Amino acid sequence: RYYDQLCSIEPKFPFSENQVCVTFTWKDAFDKGSLFGGSAKLALASLGYEKTCVLFNCGALASQIAAEQNLDNDEGLKAAAKHYQFASGAFQHIKDTVLSALSREPTVDISPDTVGTLSLIMLAQAQEVFFLKATRDKMKDGIIAKLANQAADYYGDAYKQCQYKDTLPKEVFPVLAAKHCIMQANAEYHQSILAKQQKKFGEEIGRLQHAADLVKTVASRYDEYINVKDLVDKINRALTAAKKDNDFIYHDRVPDLKDLESIGKASLVKSTPVVVPLSQKFTDLFEKMVPLQVQQSVSVYNQRKADLVNRLIAQMREATNLANGVLASLNLPAAIEDVSGDTVPQSILNKSKSVIEQGGIQTVDQLIKDLPELLQRNKEILDESLRLLDEEETTDNDLRTKFKERWQRTPSNELYKPLRAEGANYHNILNKAVQADGQVKERYQSHRDTIALLCKPESELNAAIPSANPAKTLQGNEVVNVLRTLLANLDEVKKEREQLENDLKSVNFDMTSKFLTALAQDGAINEEAISVTELDRIYGSYTQKVQESLKKQEELLKNIQVQH
Repeated sequence: RYYDQLCSIEPKFPFSENQVCVTFTWKDAFDKGSLFGGSAKLALASLGYEKTCVLFNCGALASQIAAEQNLDNDEGLKAAAKHYQFASGAFQHIKDTVLSALSREPTVDISPDTVGTLSLIMLAQAQEVFFLKATRDKMKDGIIAKLANQAADYYGDAYKQCQYKDTLPKEVFPVLAAKHCIMQANAEYHQSILAKQQKKFGEEIGRLQHAADLVKTVASRYDEYINVKDLVDKINRALTAAKKDNDFIYHDRVPDLKDLESIGKASLVKSTPVVVPLSQKFTDLFEKMVPLQVQQSVSVYNQRKADLVNRLIAQMREATNLANGVLASLNLPAAIEDVSGDTVPQSILNKSKSVIEQGGIQTVDQLIKDLPELLQRNKEILDESLRLLDEEETTDNDLRTKFKERWQRTPSNELYKPLRAEGANYHNILNKAVQADGQVKERYQSHRDTIALLCKPESELNAAIPSANPAKTLQGNEVVNVLRTLLANLDEVKKEREQLENDLKSVNFDMTSKFLTALAQDGAINEEAISVTELDRIYGSYTQKVQESLKKQEELLKNIQVQH
């Protein structure tokens, strides 16, 4: 109900740092803090931030409710599947909206990568619930195998998404890996029963052997998290019986694992869309409040603009991540860079040149050293500004007392209220800057040696690079030259995207005058029509450039894969 109320009042109040300034503070859900400090927290005067954090907790609560269900009866299975899918939808909604809801980078727990992984984990658990129900209802083994294989796929995808990111609790990774193996083993087990029914006794043994290997892996690596003794016993009993029958009766050839036909997949789950109101009996406490039409229209327009801009930026970032992933899977450009075996790869030289041109390690050391002094200077400026406001307010109150009704000027505490709010905001910013400085120093120290190495002469760089060079045999190969050209073109596309992203962020157009004109002329504001027209006029060319960039990358990646 609180989330519904937040959604209801959002268009009625101009929540921002400069208007209705209400600061919301949340702690990172997965940051346990350190010995000398608490967990990371973020305070923003943003209703979108509050909505995002509340919805995150709604999703977390739904997952806990699902986990507490009794899975031995239909009611518990249905409730668990429902709540897991709701949780998945909540996390997916945050992934889609968090960039537009916040005016800055979110904390790790609500970042698109983290909530995207959580959404997938919830789907995997919902799919597993349907597998359990199908098993309980004794459905056909072919169907059960497909349900289990799809659950294994979801768990595997979730594991891949968070494998190299330190965003979720460390216990999550082994559990996801174990679940992936368990569901795959269940799929193989039920597919082996189908093979036996079809008199494919060799395939039956091959699948049971694979299932046995999978659960053996779980028992040896992840026994601390999940007990698979019953599943191990069931699979081993079936494997022993199948081998005995085949050895004495059928003598069917057992195919290799790679020769087994892949098991199909059947997904019965999807993320439940977030549709307001979420609660069944929601009553808007501010239902009769009439909003200021122009402010409301500007707010909605800004939201539309933010959604559009962040959607375009997200598309470009996802495309860049995709390109980087494809190149990494092909070991490019490393596979073709140093074909001579005795020179420093060009990409490293470029990074070295960039670091040196910006002053090298000495400049960074000096910047880090200057941080405390700069912080103190900013505090002094802010304190002096607030002192002047206090002094002016005292003078104003004294004169008002002295001249009474003859002193007609606006009271100081009202006149300078925005300045005081801004001062409080800067005070919060400085407090957050102290935390950010600590993180910067910590990260810099962990990478300082590598940065220092990039400042060394080329000969020292070359000496620090491993001498093994499997690409040496490709020297002079035409394919290498073609790949270099394609990679250079792809780098150019990435650079153009960076500039395009900066251009998108820098576009600014105040719609207040347009909405005022419309209200004066028509007595009402058709916000959607005006906003859509203006957004198309302002951002139409940018949208076209983004699509052209995506298409160009698709063609380049296709050619790179062909040449590789």
